[in-house]
Amino acid sequence: MGNIGANIRREREQRGWSQARLAREVCRAAGVIGEPVGRQEVSRWETGKRTPREWLPFIAGALGVPVEALREPLKPAEPPLPTLDDFLPVDDPLAPLSAATGRRIGMSTVNDLQQRVHGLRLADDVLAGGDLIRPALRDLRRAVNLYRESTHTSEVGRQLLRQIGELAQIVGWIASDAGQHAEAERIYRLGLSAARQAEDHTLAGNIAGSLAYQFSNTGREIEGVTLARAALNDAGPDAPPKARALYLDRVAWAHTKVGGVEHGQQAMRALGEAGQALSEDSEGTESPDYLYWVDAGELRVMEARVFTEIHRPLRAVPLLREVLSGYNAAHTREMALYLSWLAVALVDANEPEEAAAVAERVISLWSDMPSERVAARVRVILSRLQEYAEVPEVAALFAEHQAS
Repeated sequence: MGNIGANIRREREQRGWSQARLAREVCRAAGVIGEPVGRQEVSRWETGKRTPREWLPFIAGALGVPVEALREPLKPAEPPLPTLDDFLPVDDPLAPLSAATGRRIGMSTVNDLQQRVHGLRLADDVLAGGDLIRPALRDLRRAVNLYRESTHTSEVGRQLLRQIGELAQIVGWIASDAGQHAEAERIYRLGLSAARQAEDHTLAGNIAGSLAYQFSNTGREIEGVTLARAALNDAGPDAPPKARALYLDRVAWAHTKVGGVEHGQQAMRALGEAGQALSEDSEGTESPDYLYWVDAGELRVMEARVFTEIHRPLRAVPLLREVLSGYNAAHTREMALYLSWLAVALVDANEPEEAAAVAERVISLWSDMPSERVAARVRVILSRLQEYAEVPEVAALFAEHQAS
């Protein structure tokens, strides 16, 4: 990145602007009709792939700084914090098509889409990814086409982008649960682009955290830490308490999956901060509807999972039992996942008989559930139980599982 690109990025981020916002402000400063400068062009400037040249005075005007401030040499600085702009799609999958000829839509269309998104999110609570992936992908495709092919006011367009971002987050989650990780990543990045263009930083953080979670669980642990941290940093201190708690939850898990003493300490610090953030949530605090599931119980589950991963079963087992005792049995996938960590923690506690009993419950729940997340956890449990293969209860579990 050249001096000019780095300076543009620094000035933009100091104002909390997205690349799309800067593109609009530059066009406004230049007094041009339409948007000859878009997010992609700003990205090229900031990465040094293209020099603004004739646009530089208008960039300076939009940012409210002298042109010389954008040309000055870089000062030595701390390593830059990760930013979500680094994870946006290379192209722009949301670029409008022939907007002038598309049908005009209003807020009623946005409200209809919002209801479909909410319905899909509730369905994901009780159904696995393999059951939902086809209708979910159809809904996302229709929403993107609607945005690209219709005409609408700027506010309707922004609200459409927000709903596309929410839809992409849940569809990406469903695709990941179905084991389609490459497809899920593509969808998450699409949603991240939509949320950034809508300038909804809280939603962008939620989507980025979901992708970071996938990275952490699929062998891309360092990327998981970088992206989880970027979600937290970009959302800023003014994000709703529930959102900050969720971002910190993802940060804790990302550090846990990297492993090692230092990352373990970072994970525990993030868990403490997540609890503090959630404690600041009150009746007068507004949070997006999609954060309805973030509560003290979910934070206890993450804390227990972290303790399980770092082999501290005496802390993990009581927490998991407490949460599971009151958990909604209709949420079968989550029940199976939480039980899977209990089984592993019991193995670490040298309780193979009880671990085998819990493992049997997990496998029973999983048998009719097309969820790759649960399948992966079953593999982990069976692998951990191998060292106790001579214990009768474990031997019986292996015999029954291999026979089925």
